[in-house]
Amino acid sequence: MVTQITDGIQVSVETEYQADFSNPAKLVFAFTYRITIENQSSYSVQLKRRHWFIEDLNEPLIEVEGPGVVGQQPILEPGQMHQYVSGCQLKSGFGKMYGYYTMERLIDGKIVKVEIPAFTMVAPQYLN
Repeated sequence: MVTQITDGIQVSVETEYQADFSNPAKLVFAFTYRITIENQSSYSVQLKRRHWFIEDLNEPLIEVEGPGVVGQQPILEPGQMHQYVSGCQLKSGFGKMYGYYTMERLIDGKIVKVEIPAFTMVAPQYLN
């Protein structure tokens, strides 16, 4: 698991290879990632947008940007957390993702860019 804190918002990521949804012979390597966002600040915040960078070995960098996460724009009061699971397919079996969430402090409307720590996705056959 990797973790990073930005302005009192902690983001943690765990990844898992999905063999049942992968087909290495056809260059399909499926991964899921579980994100936990915890509001350790003293302000309520709302997650507005996400911006991802996906690196797949020997492939062009992919950027994904859009509203919320898995169709939600959760509000996190101080001390609350939000968790979700999403996925990614790679062609090489080796890559990484990183990015940021755009969050709004509800007390004053201030926009906060919350970093998502870089995490790797490695198919088991490439591990020593």
